[in-house]
Amino acid sequence: MKTISIELDKNQFIRVLNKLNDEDKLEIFNELKKSLFLKRFNKLLKSTKTNDLTLDEITKEVELVRKHRYEKGKQIQ
Repeated sequence: MKTISIELDKNQFIRVLNKLNDEDKLEIFNELKKSLFLKRFNKLLKSTKTNDLTLDEITKEVELVRKHRYEKGKQIQ
């Protein structure tokens, strides 16, 4: 396969994208989504990391929420 290289600035690239059909745009979109997912996920993990909570505290909070939801569900019936 023969390849060529071209340089486009962002605006040129966007103009080229706008000329593509929907199927090609969707394919490019899915590729971008895959390539960015891991970076975005790692950024999210870093931003939410804390040493302020223990597993026991988390478990207690989860159980409390479950209890409230269960009781609320019983009241509806």
